Amino acid sequence: MATGEQLFEQLNKLHDSKTVIVGIGNILKGDDRVGPLVCQQLRHAKVCAELIDAGTVPENYIQPIIKKAPQNLLIIDAIDSGASPGTISIFKPEQLNSFVFSTHTLSPHLFVDLVHQEIDVDVYIVGVQPAQIQLGQPLSAQVSKAVQSLVNLLSSIFPPTK
Repeated sequence: MATGEQLFEQLNKLHDSKTVIVGIGNILKGDDRVGPLVCQQLRHAKVCAELIDAGTVPENYIQPIIKKAPQNLLIIDAIDSGASPGTISIFKPEQLNSFVFSTHTLSPHLFVDLVHQEIDVDVYIVGVQPAQIQLGQPLSAQVSKAVQSLVNLLSSIFPPTK
């Protein structure tokens, strides 16, 4: 698990760049709601990055992302990497392999490939290890803490414009 300082170091290089943050997840399935929840809270914080809550259909947002032509694409999703619940990991697309499991029909890797076919963009995938993703379950305490950590971190990297 990366510490808050390590995450900041990895993501702080996105500061002052045109970035789109995409939250992926199903709000009805426990910890799978992490991506949309982070986007919702960042919207309230009025961060200076573009926010897209893609829900369970990130493929519907490929063209809007391409039209925005960001320098960076930051994808936030519940990803089972076998870590402890609430662990936040950052992946480059080429690091995603068979040990990483997304809870969605379209894998983050395929989503990124489709975007890359159209634009040159640096992509970072922020995966939060879920504790449970059953329908109707609440957000776990571990993932709730991870959401707050991500919101605080991204709010400091993309502060509101004055």
